[in-house]
Amino acid sequence: MRPLVASYRLQLRQGVDFDRAVELLPYIAGLGVSHLYLSPIFTAESGSTHGYDVANPAEIDPVLGGRAGYERLAAAAKARGLGIILDLVPNHTVLSVENPWLLDALTHGADSPYARHFDVDWESRLILPILPEPRDEMIAAGAFEIDRETQRVRWEGGWLPLAPGTAGEGDVAEILDRQHWQLRHWVRERRRLSHRRFFNITSLIGMRVEDRAVFDAMMALPLELVRAGLADGLRIDHVDGLADPAGYLGWLRDEVGPEVPVWVEKILTGDEEMPDWPVEGTTGYEANDRITRLLLDEAGMDRLDAMWRGVTGARGDYEAACRAARHQILSGDLAAELREMQRRAGAALEEAGQTLPDETLREALREMLVAFPRYRSYIAADGPSAEDRALLDQTVAIATDAGADKAALDMLREILLSPRGQIGAAFVVRFQQVSGAVVAKAQEDTAFYRHTRCLAEAEVGSEPDAAPLAGPAFEAWCKTRLARWPSAMSLGSSHDTKRAEDARARLVAMTHLPAEVAELWVQAHTLEAPEPPDEATRWYILQSAIALWEPDRDDLEARLAAHLEKALREAKELTDWHEPDEEAESRAADFAGALLGAWREAPPAALEALVARGEALSLSQLALRFVIPGLPDIYQGSETGTFALTDPDNRAPLDPDAPVSAFGARKLALVKELVDLRRALPELFAAGSCSVTEDGERITLTRAQGGAQVALTVLTDGTAAPELTRS
Repeated sequence: MRPLVASYRLQLRQGVDFDRAVELLPYIAGLGVSHLYLSPIFTAESGSTHGYDVANPAEIDPVLGGRAGYERLAAAAKARGLGIILDLVPNHTVLSVENPWLLDALTHGADSPYARHFDVDWESRLILPILPEPRDEMIAAGAFEIDRETQRVRWEGGWLPLAPGTAGEGDVAEILDRQHWQLRHWVRERRRLSHRRFFNITSLIGMRVEDRAVFDAMMALPLELVRAGLADGLRIDHVDGLADPAGYLGWLRDEVGPEVPVWVEKILTGDEEMPDWPVEGTTGYEANDRITRLLLDEAGMDRLDAMWRGVTGARGDYEAACRAARHQILSGDLAAELREMQRRAGAALEEAGQTLPDETLREALREMLVAFPRYRSYIAADGPSAEDRALLDQTVAIATDAGADKAALDMLREILLSPRGQIGAAFVVRFQQVSGAVVAKAQEDTAFYRHTRCLAEAEVGSEPDAAPLAGPAFEAWCKTRLARWPSAMSLGSSHDTKRAEDARARLVAMTHLPAEVAELWVQAHTLEAPEPPDEATRWYILQSAIALWEPDRDDLEARLAAHLEKALREAKELTDWHEPDEEAESRAADFAGALLGAWREAPPAALEALVARGEALSLSQLALRFVIPGLPDIYQGSETGTFALTDPDNRAPLDPDAPVSAFGARKLALVKELVDLRRALPELFAAGSCSVTEDGERITLTRAQGGAQVALTVLTDGTAAPELTRS
């Protein structure tokens, strides 16, 4: 296996294809990293900006340069000593006629050799809520054209294949009724679906990789690239969406052998330990969480909490915000999933000789999903583990306290722990797949934008109410990681983080300088604006402006306005994606622009203090990421400082020729120093002991192996830059 020193994450698309990646290699290799970590390379839907909407897993995307372009990149990377990590998306593909497997299934239904590739109830036909208006209204308006020559039905903006022999007699309605799919108005996607989707994204359809034939089809090309020496490691997207993560990873390990590193995108909640899977570890969100919490100030967080509640009128805790968001999501975005869960649960109970009234069953299921304390359990065909049982016991206890019917909850618990047959087993699988979607949509994409006392911890893999971490607890976590997952990734930023690492460091700085935050709030609150938004929105805007602030950039206003539109819609309080309140969004954007304009005119001393403190904290979190056990991952551009907010702001193409600030130069120099150190002492960083000492704000992390030792000292209050010593 190629030695793991550090990886560099490069986002393809948006002007970055394989040839452009080759041009970027001298810069990337010059950092000293060992691996180039690519976003998905497989053929995606036309116009894709990220590649996770894979249309053909068996082809390298011609848009990026196809197989020949990829081989040129792999050869160029190898010549510079770089391995390549591929990003695989086994959970879903795009629901589109551009998907050749799905096109065949749409044409031939359950008789298609690809029908079982997709997680679809073909008996109900594939429900497609993609029409701009109700179907019958479109038929009456003559919006559909039956093209008998190509055997397709067309309408403005789309087309679908017709089953062989179905386009002959009858009117449009009769022809459409003969298909293996059924068209519906897009607003009905909340009511019922016949396919498993990725979270609430109807256009991404679940794949049945738990079926060995489907696994073989999905993995054929990446495995070929690994065996040909054209890929050196694999990253698995959204592993918790799979029916059987352990089974999938076991098959994958058998195929690639013991030497090829595999990482999984897996969110660990609280003190959750990752299952004993045959992988190197996660992609590292939990590492980012521990480092952030180590650098937070508890007293300062309490002051921010009091300030937030005082100025916004916020009530309740984060747990209450999560419960409310989960209820809302299950009534809205994931209502179709709840309905399907109810159908499966009812059938499973009937299989076991039991019944429940529909409303009782529905509410019991809802409360279980609201109460579930993690992304998912891992009950497999051989039965639940003790941890699975404990999770379900905890879930039932919480749901009972919330007022759900205890007898109904106990019946569902027993079905989940001991299904009686195939119907019950199918219910168990779907429950475990849906629970993660509920958590992700309700917390990461809703509650994170509501419980906003300090946005530093409103981050993927973190919890906004998590307590700051003391030195001994950080040491215990490092030692556990060293013992179990010494090659897990450690990230600071990714294409999915809510804020880039340097932006987040400024938010951490707020906990050390709450008086400066209060000063900025008073200034912002008295800002002259024609129709300012409510205080809660202004509090969010203030933090986002602090995180984003780079006075030399002229795009701040546009970027912050775009972020606020997304943040407010995700919060689902003033506006949302389905029914946006453009007036409310405009008020927020105008206020943000006025705030940035005032700062451009006369940057407040309090803002400059937060910026300076954030820079020191950013360098400290970088150094910690490189010295703790694991493989440090560098997200494109972060090596010279990045103050991006959530996507798409954080997915701008890499530009090594962009101007670098004084802080960026300091950070780049530290990155190179840390990479050189890891290259010089590979055994120490791979297996060396790890200890932490704490003296007030001074934390020293020491790695030792044989006669070599590296000590990193950071001041958690950010009053000085980190210090590295080697002996």
